[in-house]
Amino acid sequence: MTDGRQDAAVAVFAAHRNLLFTVAYEMLGSAADAEDVVQETWIRWASVDLDAVREHRAYLVQIATRQSLDRLRVLGRRKETYVGPWLPEPLLTAPDVTEDIELADSLSTAMLLVLETLTPTERAVFVLREVFDVSYDEIAAAVDKTPATVRQIARRARQHVDARRSRAVVSATQTRAVMDSFQRALETGDLQGMLDVLAPDVVLMSDGGGIKQAALRPIVGADSVVRFILGGTGKTEAAVTIDPIVLNGGPALRFRLDGVLDGVMAFQVENDRIAGLYFVRNPEKLTRVESETPLAAR
Repeated sequence: MTDGRQDAAVAVFAAHRNLLFTVAYEMLGSAADAEDVVQETWIRWASVDLDAVREHRAYLVQIATRQSLDRLRVLGRRKETYVGPWLPEPLLTAPDVTEDIELADSLSTAMLLVLETLTPTERAVFVLREVFDVSYDEIAAAVDKTPATVRQIARRARQHVDARRSRAVVSATQTRAVMDSFQRALETGDLQGMLDVLAPDVVLMSDGGGIKQAALRPIVGADSVVRFILGGTGKTEAAVTIDPIVLNGGPALRFRLDGVLDGVMAFQVENDRIAGLYFVRNPEKLTRVESETPLAAR
């Protein structure tokens, strides 16, 4: 490739890099694997004749999708031996991501866990169609199916997701208000204050990856969740500090022990109560919670 063509390839790739990372992350729930997909996409893109490519964005997304599908199968084998619940790798995101309601919803931990219940192809089709508005013809080329088959897969995946996702539409402002109440109660050890903001059937999932202490199974029920949280904070002699952040497009909390990062907690709020708590302590998954990760849906 001549220098001019190389420069053109670099410029096109750079313009779409954030989009490619976002596509891969939504499919994988892992920032590390998404970065690998982006690098593999670049390697393949660098050898492409740009003059033969009509739609650069569509072609790049096609490459990234195929690479993500390959990695999904590898990730599936990893999860089979994972210690305790597996949660997506959290991302510190810019506050303006919350303003893109569709993107923020698709990035939420709760939604990513729903996407985990789809087959790899269903997940790819759903993400590309529902989040990134990719045409059925372009998706068909990416997943090696006919457009008619892709439409069927999209309909099936949408029904599957709709049956499992929260039907309540909760704004970031509402979530933040509930989270603030939870934080105040946690910092002051206010047992009743915590119970007041937790749904009776709240579920807490904690991910230590076998490296940090965490519950090996989801904890269900407000009383049990409060006992688990207060039991954990009560055992440490370190100074616990909590600061509000934006994770995956939504309000969250970051925990430090004696100033050292210990974990992050994301929330799912329904009817002004916390219905889901997602606590990531696995240090291998905390590499993206100190500086913002740029994302893009277009």
